[in-house]
Amino acid sequence: MKQMMIYNTLSRKKEVFVPVHEGKVGIYACGPTVYNYFHIGNARPFIIFDTLRRFMRHLGYEVTFVQNFTDIDDKMIKRANEEGTTVEAIAEKYINEYFKDAAAIGVEKADVHPRATKHIGEIISLIRKLEFKGLAYRVDNGDVYFDTQAWRSNYGRLIGQDLDDLESGARIEVDDIKRHPMDFALWKAKKPGEPFWKSPWGEGRPGWHIECSAMSMKYLGETFDIHCGGVDLIFPHHENEIAQSEGATGKPFAKYWMHNGHINVDNKKMSKSAGNFFTVRDISKEFDPEVVRMFMLSAHYRSPINFSRDLMEQARAGLERLYTARDNAEFALEHAPEREMNDAERAFVARADGFVDRFDDAMCDDLNTSEAMGVLFEYVRDMNTALADANAPCRAVIEAALKALNTMAHEVLGLLMKEADTTPEEVKALVQARVEAKKARNFAEADRLRDEVARLGYVIEDTPKGPKVKKA
Repeated sequence: MKQMMIYNTLSRKKEVFVPVHEGKVGIYACGPTVYNYFHIGNARPFIIFDTLRRFMRHLGYEVTFVQNFTDIDDKMIKRANEEGTTVEAIAEKYINEYFKDAAAIGVEKADVHPRATKHIGEIISLIRKLEFKGLAYRVDNGDVYFDTQAWRSNYGRLIGQDLDDLESGARIEVDDIKRHPMDFALWKAKKPGEPFWKSPWGEGRPGWHIECSAMSMKYLGETFDIHCGGVDLIFPHHENEIAQSEGATGKPFAKYWMHNGHINVDNKKMSKSAGNFFTVRDISKEFDPEVVRMFMLSAHYRSPINFSRDLMEQARAGLERLYTARDNAEFALEHAPEREMNDAERAFVARADGFVDRFDDAMCDDLNTSEAMGVLFEYVRDMNTALADANAPCRAVIEAALKALNTMAHEVLGLLMKEADTTPEEVKALVQARVEAKKARNFAEADRLRDEVARLGYVIEDTPKGPKVKKA
């Protein structure tokens, strides 16, 4: 098994990946707060860490991938009140919509999709442990807070600042009920019109940070391999997760922390007020959702990335090159002779294996999809040349070519999602009828059939191996 290097936000350097349990990987990815369709900023971590999971599987690891849904939150309560419905109904609606849009950009379902409201017992248990250890306190209104002063020697490791520096930049209002500016809510007392659950501190609901600690440790253990999310989550969310998790267990929480960079739109920060806020569903009206995935993988995940229509057009063109290479190979396979590979073909197969090896090396270097994509397109050029040889390539060499392409582009990067041959049976029948008409030298009928195929949105390309059909 190849050795992978991961840039660990906690240590601020690349580290050799060594799993907690040999041959297994536990990954926790922060998922969406389900009150709306997810936007392109959300799409980046969904795609990146789906790719991480795919690559870990490709390396031979048994992967357990957990991605949560935050289904109780101030924004959800506001949306429910605006729509005159319940928070639960809002959650159900947008969880279902999440799965539709995630599938469209090639993001596989997690092994577990835990929801905060289904883990209230685990959350309460974790808060009680913190209370027992003197790391949590209840205030008069029923809120419960994490006491950062009691954890001050360990707080700030992920962001790389100590508590004094963080406090100097914080503000505390005169009527603030917290003991210290950096303390954060573990449990929020019930307010009128809000959902609530019973607890030792009275009726209320969990804070945001505590849910991820409770759910990640339930499904992956008190110490697990990789915790990931957007760079905007480093502080305070992930910093607070470390504090409350390690404070409760006395054990290291996640070994490796991976964070993807920001996404801008036309070189400006994405925001609704700037009018450059787009959901994946919005983008899908203009671009195939798979182009979004291609675009996101074109840059290294830790680098900022700029979304623009010009760059999306480049991604679309690159994706079309991959599909054309695959479809040409699939077409050649239909007509390939059964024979032994010749020396040139054997040399190509050896090069194809080498390309996959180089691709793996790029991905092992902190999931460098940008470099890996470069290897993939270099391979596609070589593959196109090899399969276009005047001497029809044999079946074995085409199969090897397709295997290498699919390993890199589909298995690992999650591209080439569409089936190789999606031509409707009606179109296939017309194409075959045209073949028969040409054999009978009925060229007028052949032209009519070609026009009928065009009317249905397809183009016929006549080749020495027979007609090739593709979308117009």
